[in-house]
Amino acid sequence: MSLNTLNPQQRAAVLHTEGPLLLLAGAGSGKTKVVTHRVAHLVGARGVDPEQILAVTFTNKAAREMQARVAALVGRSRAERIQVSTFHSLCCRILRADIEALGYKRNFSIYGTSDQQRLIRDLMNKVNPEHGLAVDAILWKISDAKNRLLPPGRFPPFMKGDVISEMAQAVYPEYQKSLKSYNAVDFDDLIMLVVRLFDEFPGVEERYQERFHYIMVDEYQDTNLAQFTLMRRLAGKWGNFCVVGDDDQSIYGWRGADPGNILDFEKHFPGAHVIKLEQNYRSTAHILKAANTVISHNLRRKEKALWTAGAAGDKIGVVRCVDAEDEARAVIERIQHNVGSKRMDYRDHAILMRTNAQTLVFEQELRFAEVPYVLIGGQQFFDRKEVKDAIAYLRFIVNPYDEVNLLRIINYPRRGIGRTTADLLIRASISGKDPLWQVIRRARRIPEVNAKAADALDAFVAMIEEHRRRFRSGGRLAGTAREMFAAIGLEAELRREPDSREKIERRIENVQEIVNALATYEARAGQPTLSGFLEKVALLDRDEPGSDSKEKKLAQDAVVLMSLHSSKGLEFPQVFMPGFEEGFLPHKKSVSEVCDVDEERRLCYVGITRAREKLTLLHADARMKYGKAEPRETSRFLAEIPEEVRREEARAGFQLVEGDEQVSLSDLFARLMGE
Repeated sequence: MSLNTLNPQQRAAVLHTEGPLLLLAGAGSGKTKVVTHRVAHLVGARGVDPEQILAVTFTNKAAREMQARVAALVGRSRAERIQVSTFHSLCCRILRADIEALGYKRNFSIYGTSDQQRLIRDLMNKVNPEHGLAVDAILWKISDAKNRLLPPGRFPPFMKGDVISEMAQAVYPEYQKSLKSYNAVDFDDLIMLVVRLFDEFPGVEERYQERFHYIMVDEYQDTNLAQFTLMRRLAGKWGNFCVVGDDDQSIYGWRGADPGNILDFEKHFPGAHVIKLEQNYRSTAHILKAANTVISHNLRRKEKALWTAGAAGDKIGVVRCVDAEDEARAVIERIQHNVGSKRMDYRDHAILMRTNAQTLVFEQELRFAEVPYVLIGGQQFFDRKEVKDAIAYLRFIVNPYDEVNLLRIINYPRRGIGRTTADLLIRASISGKDPLWQVIRRARRIPEVNAKAADALDAFVAMIEEHRRRFRSGGRLAGTAREMFAAIGLEAELRREPDSREKIERRIENVQEIVNALATYEARAGQPTLSGFLEKVALLDRDEPGSDSKEKKLAQDAVVLMSLHSSKGLEFPQVFMPGFEEGFLPHKKSVSEVCDVDEERRLCYVGITRAREKLTLLHADARMKYGKAEPRETSRFLAEIPEEVRREEARAGFQLVEGDEQVSLSDLFARLMGE
């Protein structure tokens, strides 16, 4: 493997293999290339056993890309022996092997958001039927406690009168008890339980420490306390711990990420070596100068400055608009000009927004102008109701203790088991301290259950047990799932819904897509099992699943609409950032509530560095609020961009900008007609 394609800093990062290492990788500095070459160097030049290397990423896509690029350097057989995984899939693998020590069975279920919400809602109603609180708020509080490795008995202190924290404190212990009784865990448990396993069973920790001699973590600035603790424990024996990240791109504080993990790396790991990757291979010099000067206003950060050997490029366009519609038209005119005059593709353009509410006017105007677009970050495949219902059957087939999914499917499709019967069964389960499934199997013995409901329950039990037997017999998973969905009448139930034919057919196709996914899994897995498939589903990144994946959308020739948060890791020739105003960026909450302005500035920095060739910032004089025009103030971040790298541009309906030349619409039209 040649290192000649690496710059001096990249080469130093690859060759420094022993001890703690912090790679400060600025935006567009080729960090993936460095990480993959470093892994390949360990295996190829240093002769390290591939099984002694652990590389941890945040998304399955990043893990797959890293594995593929390492395979291209050292060969597929050696690359496949390297453990490249997300935090959650790594912990899931550890728990599948060792969770019995904590009193769980190995076939535990992983509850997604909808399962969690359903369980927490029931527990909240038991605490106080008149609570009037949002389930998501309670779930967030519990998740935050777990990400800080705080069990129910150590719930964070809170102010008197904080009703959300009071409810979360009351629900948390019952939630954990319920999860364990259902032989289930949630995503936050995956890491917390592994740390607990290491605490209570040091021999387990030593086994994994002994296995992984070299550990690397990507996007380290996004780690929370639980992830930091897990990695610190795993790296405790050998100390060969390399982290890659950029504190200037830490934008997930609202979900527990702590930039202090990367800022204080040298304190956490004494003797750590630090290498800065500052040469940018993505953006023009003007764009990088804007990014550097904006982010320099954050005081607590690692000092670095991006630079490029490339051209200065176009200045950053600043467009002052009348209102939101004018702003959208200004963007669309520029896109149409680029596509028509410069022969650019629609996919070369991205519109990055701070809030989801900003997308509506752009969607309306893009449709009116007949400009194709894709919206990244909408409802995902495995979040759709019909998909959740079908997956619930598969989850319960695997785990008969999974009562949340049992209650979801007991009368779906409708089979004559109403709410009254379900309540009777639940009460019998609680009073007899028996699993709900055992109560259902002998429901005919319960006097209050009428004959019709008992017949329906017997048929339900027979159907479930027959398909459980078939799934366990080693037959084809996809074929068995297809036949089960047909047997329960899932398609007929979807056709009964009062919706358009188009929507109904799309829902039916979504259920069929589950069968297709099972078939794909069978073809690729060495020893396919239904539980293995469901684990893959549970660990999917939110931006990846099914036909709505980000990759498929980005492959279309269409303008990309997405949030600034979703844009991280991507790049586009032309980037538009509308709503460059106080209240949007920085968001009003950053000033008055939870977040902080520093994180908003980092979010602005991420947006700026997505642009390769041209960046356009737009702001409006006024926007509608509750039916009235409300004046707006330009973002403070605009004043932080040096005047020499930005220039005012005309808004829609007046002029377009072509390089440094102002081109009137009439001139442009004449040029196009002349062609």
